[in-house]
Amino acid sequence: MTARRAPAVVSLAALAACTVGPNYRRPDIPVPPAFSELGAGAPASQADLSRWWLQFHDPVLQSLIERALANNLDLEAAASRIRQARFEERVAKAEQWPTVNAIGNALTLNSDRSSGGAPAQGLEIPGHLNLYAAGFDATWEIDLFGGVRRQIEEAKANGEVAVWARRDSQVTLTAEVAADYLTLREVQTRLEIGEAELARQKDIGGIIASRHQAGFVTNLDVNQQTGATTAAAAQLHQLEAEERTQIHAIAVLLGEAPETLEPTLARGAAQAAPPPELPPGLPSELLQRRPDIREAERKLAAANAEIGVQTANLYPKLNLIGLASFAAPTLGNLFSSQSFSSAGVGMVTAPLFTAGKTRARINQAKEQAAQAGIAYRSAILGALRDTEDALARYRSEEARRVQLAQAVSAAENSLTIAKDQYSVGLVTFLNVYTAENTLLSARDQLAQSNAEAAEDLVSLYKALGGGWTT
Repeated sequence: MTARRAPAVVSLAALAACTVGPNYRRPDIPVPPAFSELGAGAPASQADLSRWWLQFHDPVLQSLIERALANNLDLEAAASRIRQARFEERVAKAEQWPTVNAIGNALTLNSDRSSGGAPAQGLEIPGHLNLYAAGFDATWEIDLFGGVRRQIEEAKANGEVAVWARRDSQVTLTAEVAADYLTLREVQTRLEIGEAELARQKDIGGIIASRHQAGFVTNLDVNQQTGATTAAAAQLHQLEAEERTQIHAIAVLLGEAPETLEPTLARGAAQAAPPPELPPGLPSELLQRRPDIREAERKLAAANAEIGVQTANLYPKLNLIGLASFAAPTLGNLFSSQSFSSAGVGMVTAPLFTAGKTRARINQAKEQAAQAGIAYRSAILGALRDTEDALARYRSEEARRVQLAQAVSAAENSLTIAKDQYSVGLVTFLNVYTAENTLLSARDQLAQSNAEAAEDLVSLYKALGGGWTT
C-alpha cells in the first residue's frame, strides 16, 4: 500500500466504524424494597415460579396446563411471530453486504437490405447480427454512519420483543387454564352440595307429608318444604350449565373442540386447596421475571435504535457499483479474454434539501422512543399494583375462609338441634326450614371462598410472571 493511499483507507475505516444516534441504556426505575401487603419482616420466597401449578398437587390441573402449553393456538401464532422477527433480523444483516446479480442475454438483429435505404451518414449496418453477453453487476452501500447497524440493532430488539411476548402469552395461558379449572371444581362442589341438599329436602318433605296426613302439621309446612325443594332443583340447572361452559372454555384453551374434555373433567375430583406458602419474593425481581416488562424494555431498545436509523439519513451515503461482462458475436468466443470488459463506479450522495422531512422523522422516532419509555415505566407500576392487589385479595379471602368454616360448623349444630326439637314437637317446621337454608348458604359460600382463595393465588402467580421457561 502506498503512502498516499494509507490515509484514505484509514479515514474510510474510521467512518465505517461511526454509528450515529444514541446508544441504548436500560432506564433505572426505582422499585420498593418489599411488598407492603406482606407486612414488615416477611421473608423473601425462593419458590420456583416456572411451573407454579405443581404447588396445587393436582395431576389433572398439571396435565391440562402441559397440554395447553403444547397445543394452544395463540402460542402457535406467537411462535410464528418469533420466526418472522428472526427472518426480519436476517434481512437487516444482509444489508451489510453487496448485492450481486447475474446477467445473461442474446440478441439477433435482421434488417432488410433490399429496401434501398442508404446507410446513415456512411455507417454500414449489417443485414444480420448476433450478440451474446453474460456477466454480473454488484452494488454495495458502505455503512459509513451506522444506519444499517442500527437497523440490525432494531431488528434484534424486535425479535426479542416477540420472544417475550410469547412468554407473556404463556403466563396468561397457564393462569387462564388454572382459573377456569378451579372455577369448574368450585361449580362441581356446589353441585354436589346442592344435590345432597335436594335429596335431604326431599326426605324431609316425605316426613312432613306423613305428619300432615296424621294431622300434626298444616298445609303451611307442606307448602314451605315444597317451595324449598323446587328452589334447590332450579339452582342445580343453572350450575350444570355453568359446569359445561367451563369445560368448553378449558378445551378451547387446549386447542381442542369444546366437548372433548367432558369425560376428563367429570365430577368426583376434590376441590383444589391453595398452597399454604406465598411466593412473592422481592419487587426488584419483577423486572427480570415479568415477561411483559421485558417485552416493554425491548420495545424501548428498538425505538432507541430507530433514532439512529433516521439520523443516518442526515449524512452522505457511499455506494460502490461494479460491472463485469463477456460479449461476443458467437457463443464459442463468449468467454475469451478479448470479450471481457469491466467497470467500477463509486457514487456519493448527500442530502441537500428535504424540506425538513429527515429532521421530522428523527423527531418522530424520538417521540416514539419517549412513548416506549413511558410504556416501560407503566408496565413496572402495573406489575407492582397487580402483585399488591393479588396479595391483598388473597389475605382477605383467607381470613374470610376461616370465618365461613366456623359459620358452617355453627349452622350444622343449629340444624341438628332444630331437627331434634321439631321431632318432639317443641318447635315448628319454620325453625328447621330456617336452619336448613342457613347451612346451605354457609356451605355454598365456603365452597366459593375456597375457589376464590385459590384463584387469588393464581392471580398472584400471574402477577409475579410465573408460568414460562426459556
